[in-house]
Amino acid sequence: MEQHELKRDLKNRHVQLIAIGGTIGTGLFLGSGKAISLAGPSIIIGYLIVGIALFFVMRALGELLLSKGGYASFTEFATEYLGDWAGYVTGWTYWFCWIMTAMADIIAVGMYTQYWFDIPQWVPAIACLVVLLILNLLTVKLFGELEFWFALIKIITIIALIAIGLVLLIIGFETDAGKVAVSNLWEHGGLFPNGAFGFLMAFQMVVFAFVGVELVGVAAAETENPQKNIPSAINKIPIRILLFYVGALFVILTINPWDTLSATSSPFVQVFALVGIPIAAGLINFVVLTSAASAGNSGMFSTSRMLFSLSKGEQAPKSFGKLNKNAVPQNGLLFSAIVVSIGALLSYLMPDDAFSIVTTISAICFIWVWSIILISHIIYKKRHPDLHAKSIFKAPLTPFVNYLVLAFFFFLLIIMAISEATRTSLMLTPLWFILLFVLYAIRKK
Repeated sequence: MEQHELKRDLKNRHVQLIAIGGTIGTGLFLGSGKAISLAGPSIIIGYLIVGIALFFVMRALGELLLSKGGYASFTEFATEYLGDWAGYVTGWTYWFCWIMTAMADIIAVGMYTQYWFDIPQWVPAIACLVVLLILNLLTVKLFGELEFWFALIKIITIIALIAIGLVLLIIGFETDAGKVAVSNLWEHGGLFPNGAFGFLMAFQMVVFAFVGVELVGVAAAETENPQKNIPSAINKIPIRILLFYVGALFVILTINPWDTLSATSSPFVQVFALVGIPIAAGLINFVVLTSAASAGNSGMFSTSRMLFSLSKGEQAPKSFGKLNKNAVPQNGLLFSAIVVSIGALLSYLMPDDAFSIVTTISAICFIWVWSIILISHIIYKKRHPDLHAKSIFKAPLTPFVNYLVLAFFFFLLIIMAISEATRTSLMLTPLWFILLFVLYAIRKK
């Protein structure tokens, strides 16, 4: 029998771990290597700044999702507060964001697999995509379980890394790179070894590390108790940023001076290799591989749900709004998987540059989505002061902080325009928005 509604099968533990899985992914495990090479130890400050900005985005998202109790995703309130065009452009852009992110994740799976096997990157990338597609075609509950265990592996790994790092720090352990010490943060060229320019150039990868933080908003329609679960997941974001980003990078940079780490491989794997625990290094490589698979899993989930939401709003083909017997948007999943497979082609054609290109485009598109959330919240507060007054989850310091974060996002785009590594991707991304506005105009006619 054909299903017409998504099932609310995600329990509180699923939502909490999906929120953590959304904030720990390929950007941290693999991308932080490149970010460290650009900014040095000051990268910790970069993660802190972006993390604070996104916490305010998430608080705005949380209040909007709970304001009327009926929003399935942020495209619906974007349509209400900014117009039909905003829902259309933002919905399709969010789909595109996760397509780019999932591409980056399967490319990363290919890169991690080369730690053990000398095979082309695209082979494990395609294999990973097929497995994730099959698993996602089953039930949302299975997706929740997968993310629960994937996220748990990530959490245990980072906590273990921090614990081992602190022990090495206390005993003053000697590695091939020297003594483990807090002074490693400033003794190799200072906190900002490449100056302010290097610090700013690292922001693209820092932004990419946080993509998926808004996944709680997409999961809202399939959450058992959104009034309780969404605020709980969002309010824990600052603790997660301090532990998983600041804590982990602090430990990594005290164990290894920043200039001994490679920009093209995971600093998490390098730490254990340098400490002299080769088995542990292999184990960490397995963990970061599952982390990339987890982020790819989130990508498959969110792209299919966004296509379902767009279809329900008559902004995508009706076929994407059909659910299979397990209440999963099967057509949306299959379409997204076919497009994501282009990532495997990119890793075949440009094995050295593919990851950097797709992460930049993804980061730019996510900045659009986060900005739409903030602007929608500003309009919501002006238009419905009554709803804001009785909100059980008021966003703090609004609207001032909304304008401040929007200005910060604009500043990030300027940085990407200045950087030679990200300029091409930034110039290509507007083509996506031009295409969407043209398609929207044709659709309206």
